[in-house]
Amino acid sequence: MSTNNHNEEEIKQGQAEQPSGEQTETTSENKQEPNKKEDEQELAGEAKLQKELETATKTIEEQKDKYLRLSAEFDNYRKRTMKEKAELIKNGGEKTISAILPILDDMERALQNAAKTEDLDAIRQGIELISQKFHKVLEQEGLQKMEPIGEAFDTDYHEAVALVPAPNEEQKGKVLDCVQTGYKLNDKVIRHAKVVVAQ
Repeated sequence: MSTNNHNEEEIKQGQAEQPSGEQTETTSENKQEPNKKEDEQELAGEAKLQKELETATKTIEEQKDKYLRLSAEFDNYRKRTMKEKAELIKNGGEKTISAILPILDDMERALQNAAKTEDLDAIRQGIELISQKFHKVLEQEGLQKMEPIGEAFDTDYHEAVALVPAPNEEQKGKVLDCVQTGYKLNDKVIRHAKVVVAQ
């Protein structure tokens, strides 16, 4: 009888212990679930970072390629510009020289004719025509002759070589005479007029 009671107690005790074991397994599973979620989140984060890194690397390569192309294009442009500038400096006067050549021909003909004739008036007229033609060509190239006499003295255009007493008050500070003609090329002074100024 006591043996039977003992067995019954063991069975009851086993039954009482069984739910406790199930509860332990459930608790263990619950602990594993958050760990699993954390691992999945970490993997997802790493994948995202990897993707971002690949995108950034691709962008950098594209920008590097673009920079190298632009650098090469600029270098070619710089070389081409330098070559064009050198050619312009070398041959910049070609147009002007070409325009002056007919005048040179006229001058050579005038010298040949002057050697054959004693008519000084004809020689003078020929030289005047050549001079007029020469001035006309230079004006077409942008040359402007200054006419400073009677103008107020201006250091931007005039260079005073002498100061003389003014004949009257109105002429004080004005140009009385021009010793050497001044010229402008396309409104830029290339030679100041040498003048006599009243004071």
